[in-house]
Amino acid sequence: MRDSELLADEAKYCSFGDTVHYSDPPKIFTRAEGSYLYDSAGTEFLDLQMWYSAVNFGYSNERLNNVLKKQIDILPQVASQYLHPTKIELAKIVAEDAKKKWGLDGRVHFNVGGSQSVEDSLKIVRNAKGGKSLMFAFEGGYHGRTLGASAITSSYRYRRRYGHFDRAQFIEFPYHFRGPKGMSKEEYGEFCVAKFERLFETEYNGVWDPKAGQCEYAAFYVEPIQGTGGYVIPPPNFFKGLKRVLDKFGILMVVDEIQMGFFRTGKLWSIEHFGVTPDVLVFGKALTNGLNPLAGIWAREELINPTVFPPGSTHSTFASNPLGTAVGLETMRMLAETDYESMVMAKGAHFLAGLQDLQKRHKEIGDVDGLGLALRGEICEADGFTPNKKLLDKMADLGLAGELEHNGKKMGLVLDVGGYYKNVITFAPSLHISTEEIDLGIALLDQLLTKAKKLV
Repeated sequence: MRDSELLADEAKYCSFGDTVHYSDPPKIFTRAEGSYLYDSAGTEFLDLQMWYSAVNFGYSNERLNNVLKKQIDILPQVASQYLHPTKIELAKIVAEDAKKKWGLDGRVHFNVGGSQSVEDSLKIVRNAKGGKSLMFAFEGGYHGRTLGASAITSSYRYRRRYGHFDRAQFIEFPYHFRGPKGMSKEEYGEFCVAKFERLFETEYNGVWDPKAGQCEYAAFYVEPIQGTGGYVIPPPNFFKGLKRVLDKFGILMVVDEIQMGFFRTGKLWSIEHFGVTPDVLVFGKALTNGLNPLAGIWAREELINPTVFPPGSTHSTFASNPLGTAVGLETMRMLAETDYESMVMAKGAHFLAGLQDLQKRHKEIGDVDGLGLALRGEICEADGFTPNKKLLDKMADLGLAGELEHNGKKMGLVLDVGGYYKNVITFAPSLHISTEEIDLGIALLDQLLTKAKKLV
C-alpha cells in the first residue's frame, strides 16, 4: 500500500490521541538498522533520537534480536501468577548491582512501561508514608501521561482535560542557561537547594509540621538529567544538597531513569554521576532496546518486602513477560561484557565538540551541553538566547523530508524536539554510533540550520 493510502486510512481509523503528529504529514518508516531508519522509497535517515532513547543499542541489534527469536520458541508466554527463570535472573542482576553501588538490599518489581512503573512507585511511596498522596517534582520534569504520572509531570497540558489527582508541588530545577544572571552553575545549584529548604523553616511555609516532625509530602520525584524538559544537566553539587534536605525531613527520593538509564550518560544510572543514593529507582525504555514493553522499579528492602508490599499490590497481565525479561537479561549481560562507560564518554565528548564547533558557526545555537551521549542544542533567535521554536520546527520538518545531501545521495535526519520552550534538540543517538556517523550528523545539522534559516 502506498504512503498516501496509508495516511488516508490513518486519518480515518486511528486515534490521534496515542501519537504526536509533530510533522505534517506524519512520516512513515518501513525498515531500521543500526543508526538508520528507511522510508518506503529507501531513503536513509540518520536517527539522532533513537525512539526517545529506547533503542540505545541500535536498531536490529543482532545479539538482542536473536535472544527474542529464541525465546519465542522456548517460552513466549506465561501467566504472571507463575514464575520463569529470566524474570528472577534479571531482578537479581539489577538488585545485586544496586547493593554493590549503594550498599542496600532491595527488590525489583516489573511492569509494561515507564508510566506504569511510575504508578507502581507511587503505590510503594504512599504505602510507606501512611497513604500520603502529595509529592514534590521539578519544573520541566516528565514522568508519564497516565493519571498518576501526569500529576507529577509539570506540564498542565497533560492534565487539563481529565481532572486531578493530587498534583505535585513543582520545584525549580537548576537550568543554568535560563537561570539568574551572575551566578555560576554551582552557585545556582546551591541557590535552588536553599530555596527548597526554606519551605521547612516554619509551619507557615506550607509543607512542614515542626510539632509532629512530619512533612505533608511523601517523596520527591527527580530526573537526574531532565528528558522531555530538554536534557538539562544540573551542577554536580545539586543532588547531594537536595538529598541532604530530603533525608533531614524524612522525604523519599524517587529517581526516574526511564530515559537516561542503561548508559545513556555513561553510567548504568545517571544518578551515579551525582553521588547520592535513591530510595526508589524507576527504569524502562532501553532495558529491552525497544523490542518489548518492559519496565520496572528497584526499591529499598524496607519499602518493598513482601510484608509491607504483598502479592497483588499491583498487577498487569503482561508485566515481567518472558520475551521482555529474556531480552532485558541479555542486555544486562552485554553491558557487563563491554566498557560502555569509556565508550560512551569518549563518543559523547566527540559529539559535544562537534556541537560546540557548530555553535561557533551558527549564532542561533544558544547553548550546547552534554553528559555522555545525552546532549542538547538550544535553538534561539540571532541573539543566542530568545527561544526560537519556529526555526527548530522547520529544521525537524526538513530533516524528515529526506532532501539533505551527502556524498551525492539524498538523506534525512531524525531529531527530537524538547525543552521548556520546545526549542531544544535533545540528542540521544545509539550508543553504538560510530565517530564517522557523529561527524555525518554534525554535517547534516549544519545543512539543516543553513536551509531552515532561509525559510523562516
